[in-house]
Amino acid sequence: MTERAGDPSDLRNWQRRSDGVTTSGRLEPGDPARLAAIGVRHVVNLALADHPEALPEEEAAFATQGIGYTHIPVPFDAPTRDHVAALRKTLDEVDGPVHVHCIMNWRVTAFFYLLDREAGVPEEVALARMTAVWNPLASDDPRAGPWKALLSP
Repeated sequence: MTERAGDPSDLRNWQRRSDGVTTSGRLEPGDPARLAAIGVRHVVNLALADHPEALPEEEAAFATQGIGYTHIPVPFDAPTRDHVAALRKTLDEVDGPVHVHCIMNWRVTAFFYLLDREAGVPEEVALARMTAVWNPLASDDPRAGPWKALLSP
């Protein structure tokens, strides 16, 4: 992962991927302006809107910055390949630069692991990108179970 000057790297689990997509965990009220300042043109939110750490009125906050917005709510205990396909479709259709986030950047990095593998990224590279934030495949936490199932071939 690379960083650029001005990146809001203090965002929870911030990452700038080599393809230019940025990712993070939860966003706070000043973050739409910060993302606009680094050139983000579209935001994809994978978190549930009713999560206690969700940014209230997120779509409106990004609209005031001229940033497009897509919400793909992914229940943490029930991620599916359909959710991953919805993210892929959105990424294919929107003009970048794109920022994808959830609450911890766990959903996002797991989905990008799958997208990277589909795109032919070597396993060790895709896995390293995900495990820089979390590793559900090696976790004993019972909440990782649905993620292990999703990420299994």
